[in-house]
Amino acid sequence: MNRNIYQEPLVSRYTSKDMQYLFSEQNKFSTWRQCWIALAEAQFELGLTEIISADMLDEMRAVANDINFEVAEQREKEIRHDVMAHVYAFGRQCPTAEPIIHLGATSQFVGCNADLLTQKKALALIKKALVNLIRNLRDFCSKYKSLATLGYTHYQPAQPTTVGKRNTLYLQDLLMDLDYIEHLERQVKARGAKGTVGTQATFIELFKGDHEKVRKLDKLVALKLGFSDVFAVTGQTYTRKLDMKTAETLAGIGASAHKFAVDLRLLSNLKVQEEPFAKNQVGSSAMAYKRNPMRAERMTGLSRKLMGLTADFGSTYVNQWFERTLDDSAIRRMDIPQAFLLTDAVLKLFLNITDGMVVFPKQIERHLLQELPFMATEKILMMCVESGKSRQAIHEIIKIHSLAAGRVVKEEGRDNDLLTRLGNDPAIPFSQAELLDMVAETGQFTGRAMEQTEEFIAETVEPVLEKYRHLLDDSHEDIAV
Repeated sequence: MNRNIYQEPLVSRYTSKDMQYLFSEQNKFSTWRQCWIALAEAQFELGLTEIISADMLDEMRAVANDINFEVAEQREKEIRHDVMAHVYAFGRQCPTAEPIIHLGATSQFVGCNADLLTQKKALALIKKALVNLIRNLRDFCSKYKSLATLGYTHYQPAQPTTVGKRNTLYLQDLLMDLDYIEHLERQVKARGAKGTVGTQATFIELFKGDHEKVRKLDKLVALKLGFSDVFAVTGQTYTRKLDMKTAETLAGIGASAHKFAVDLRLLSNLKVQEEPFAKNQVGSSAMAYKRNPMRAERMTGLSRKLMGLTADFGSTYVNQWFERTLDDSAIRRMDIPQAFLLTDAVLKLFLNITDGMVVFPKQIERHLLQELPFMATEKILMMCVESGKSRQAIHEIIKIHSLAAGRVVKEEGRDNDLLTRLGNDPAIPFSQAELLDMVAETGQFTGRAMEQTEEFIAETVEPVLEKYRHLLDDSHEDIAV
């Protein structure tokens, strides 16, 4: 590492080696060569044997991954064109094939096809991480499906739910993200061999006006690059609308992660649920007792950055005049790798957190019991009516005691004494002990939370995990805290 210049934190701190490699110069330029080889092979197979020979193809294949970077860099300084610099460098290693490298192609033949191929592979990594994340949360939801906890609306105590049911909400969002990834994968096609402005004019000339061979060339190049489909029409580039939709899809994953991370930070403050805390981890430089939710906070920040990238992609798309303008180049060099690297970093954190989340049942119970008397008033009201009391009269009594108990909690900092007050009121036909028995089983207040969790896992989650069983993996890279 050169410590005298800026280093990208996404690479030095946050992302996986696999995603870093996909956006490396080695992968970029070896993919360019893969595109040139695919083009030459397809041209040879479709009849350009007087121009292209099998020996030329063998020569190109032999050095496909042996990039002579120094030669390319020096050439680019001279001619200020990266594609032609690498055509030159490739030709230096392939003297026999040099005349036919990039034959009939424009710069965006390698630029677009290589970008699309890299993004196709990057989406596969994202999908794998998502599937494993879904598995982690499935396990967590299943484990805590019946553990009653306070539900919150407006971040105010509401009716009880269960820890498992709450986490099905995050799980459902991730399943939506997976659906969007699957849809996006179907949109990622090869640019193919389309020529300078997308009309294939140079290829028509090469194949002496044979339109059918030019159509076959387009599809054969795509097939050789690993695509099952090719964009039917393009300008000089594939439509930047795809980049916009890719950014939106990845930002959606960031939004799901952000929602989860913020909720976990709030739960951490309540001391009911936390992210993993390493044995030697330091929470604060000044306050040694602290267990700060550092991973969730980092995930929030990275997700915020990821969600903010979508505006760039939209602006780039709408400013592509006619067949293409070059103002997309510099920004895409930064934003496309960043979008995928940010998503990778977010999912890496998300996996790490959900692989070892900690739950504190006694603290959950404490919070629940503080609020449960208020939530049990409807049941108490119904029981009083069943014993012959007036609903309106009992409702007024419960209201008076509830307000008084609320003041004790808020103004005096004491425990909720509502059940004591009601048990001592002669108008209430139940003793304090009987009232406590009514609320002793907290699960009775969670409705169908447990059953919903079980049904959701069985009917919605399991089929997805079964479909992608081959992507499940128990090895995760360590997270630096």
